[in-house]
Amino acid sequence: MNIYEERSECTLSNTNRSGRGKNRRNSAASQGQGNASASRQPSKSSRPSTRQQGKEVRPQGASLSAVRPKGRERESAPIEGLPVSKNEETIIDIIGMNHDGEGVGRANGYTLFVQGALPGETVRVKVMKTKKQYGYAKLLEIVKASPDRVSAPCPIYDQCGGCQIQHMSYAGQLAWKRQLVVDNLQRIGKLNVLVEDNEQAIQTEQTSTEEQMNGSNRIRLRMEGVMIEDDTTQGIRVLPTMGMDEPWRYRNKAQVPIGAAEGGLVGGFYAKGSHRIIDMDTCLIQHEHNDEVVAKVKELGSHLGISAYNEETGRGLLRHVVVKKAFRTGEMMLVLVTNGRDIPHKDAWIGSIREAIPHVASICQNVNKKQTNVIFGDETRVLWGRDVIYDYIGDVQFAISARSFYQVNPVQTEVLYGKTVEYAGLSGKETVIDAYCGIGTISLFLAQHADQVYGVEIVPEAIEDARSNAVLNDMKNVKFEVGASEDVIPRWKEQGIEADVIVVDPPRKGCDPRLLDTILEMKPERVVYVSCNPSTLARDLRVLEDGGYRTVEVTPVDMFPHTVHVEVTVRLERKDTVQ
Repeated sequence: MNIYEERSECTLSNTNRSGRGKNRRNSAASQGQGNASASRQPSKSSRPSTRQQGKEVRPQGASLSAVRPKGRERESAPIEGLPVSKNEETIIDIIGMNHDGEGVGRANGYTLFVQGALPGETVRVKVMKTKKQYGYAKLLEIVKASPDRVSAPCPIYDQCGGCQIQHMSYAGQLAWKRQLVVDNLQRIGKLNVLVEDNEQAIQTEQTSTEEQMNGSNRIRLRMEGVMIEDDTTQGIRVLPTMGMDEPWRYRNKAQVPIGAAEGGLVGGFYAKGSHRIIDMDTCLIQHEHNDEVVAKVKELGSHLGISAYNEETGRGLLRHVVVKKAFRTGEMMLVLVTNGRDIPHKDAWIGSIREAIPHVASICQNVNKKQTNVIFGDETRVLWGRDVIYDYIGDVQFAISARSFYQVNPVQTEVLYGKTVEYAGLSGKETVIDAYCGIGTISLFLAQHADQVYGVEIVPEAIEDARSNAVLNDMKNVKFEVGASEDVIPRWKEQGIEADVIVVDPPRKGCDPRLLDTILEMKPERVVYVSCNPSTLARDLRVLEDGGYRTVEVTPVDMFPHTVHVEVTVRLERKDTVQ
């Protein structure tokens, strides 16, 4: 993903999805794909606002066609011979959950995906759409609930698209995310995963439908105690998912689309699969201060008569409010994304914001006049304060600008990077190459423990930030270069640079095949693979395994609690060096 944008997480993504970014090769294009949704979620100690929220808002003056998915699917002829038909109600058992967080059940052998259903549940559903091998159904009633079912604390959870699995206990989420990784390693990578003493496993034939289920049958059969026939003590060890003590209020960045309604400005997140704005006061995965800043900007803007951007007409001023919070230093940055440079009552607005929110250290304006769903435009200027705020991950300090990428969960970022350094196995004498280095976050972590680190990244602005961050931390044993890893690393090899360890943290599509070839040619002793997509990770591990490496250990890290996204870090060693 882009270093100037975050995962869908991957919202994502939500994100999707390290100070490095995950769609970095498509920098501006992925900004603001409506996943403001990933910017909202709770702390167990927090209480949802008592103010009314969750109202769907159509952009001012827009027709319904502007806020609903464009076009209407043609009604296809019914498929003959299916055991269920559209609009039929039936009761099914949920045997697993797919990578989108949908429950997977069977009606007389026919697979149905059910949003909101959990593994182990018996549910009554209404069939909404049928295809030849699978269909989609709406959850009507929970006949028998899963022990992992909880009440989602967010008052607009059913409307917003930011979180997918708030209705699942946190322990259940962590277990499912580990199993998701295991199933991808086995199904896509054809890798042998070590069966722990308390686990059960089975090998089954996979149909194309079952592949969409991400091994849901295996989950059910493990629960029933079915053993794998060739059980062995050899294989890849997949550790439990590293979760958070407090899996709420973890996001340090909010990107909130702004609309208009009677009474003034509204802002929140897009409803699932649409551009309808769900007005809201609080997001339980956002830091509380981010909520406060967004609310105050809406209030002050409404009072001063600031207009909201209308994506259908291209008129109106305020498009998005972006807020960044530095967890360690407490500093905050506010970015007003506007459809033009002129801001009516600018001084009054800025003065009121400063008075109301004293911990804001930077107020910036980004100008985006394009009729696009990309959040940021090319021009950014400082309205008040500094052009950056500062934060730390571990002992490393980072300067965060209006458009630079910085991991949205700083607590888990430190966990992820710590595991990456551990898997690199550094003694202080090694030369390390960090492919897809982004703004240098992992590079600088590695530089604390290595002799020399080389980082490569295709986005020039990211390398500028990486070099600045190296200077900021007085790290002289790290060098950054602009370019594609698969082009730059072979050139380094020609210059005599031999890597003991190569670290990769690619976008969701995985490593470029030429980079994998380069790694196999360079033959470093160890490879550390950081991934935001278990399926492309498994595919690439298969290539590295076939090329002479052994996958030793895998650790899932929960960077985005209450969403379906999972980050993974992997240690590989050359087979001829493994004892």
